Amino acid sequence: MTSDRLFVYGTLMRGYVHPMAKLLSANADFLGEASCRGRLYLVKHYPGLVLSDDAADIVHGELYRLREAQALLREFDMYEACGEGFPEPTQYVRQMFSVTLAGGSESEAWTYLYNWPVAKLTRIESGRFLGK
Repeated sequence: MTSDRLFVYGTLMRGYVHPMAKLLSANADFLGEASCRGRLYLVKHYPGLVLSDDAADIVHGELYRLREAQALLREFDMYEACGEGFPEPTQYVRQMFSVTLAGGSESEAWTYLYNWPVAKLTRIESGRFLGK
């Protein structure tokens, strides 16, 4: 399955000063705020998303349409240390899943899921990394 859409919930969001966030904003179209079912944890100075079956667990982020999807996804895979050549299990894995836009419509999008144990991490109860 392939998509040109990317859901971001942390350091790639607008308002976060990071070179990779700038790369995204310069090479993708912002489609709007979006959310997904999941739990957000503070890993270090960045968050990790873990999927959840509980409808009350919501993570807020942004949805983008990537102009050059394959090239950009390779760049973001390297940034998230989950591309080719990284030892398994990687800290993040890129996965396709369903997100809901602010207006209620749904879209399939790529995102980076946290792939390591979360037992010792602090959960971000609000589901918002940038604390709006």
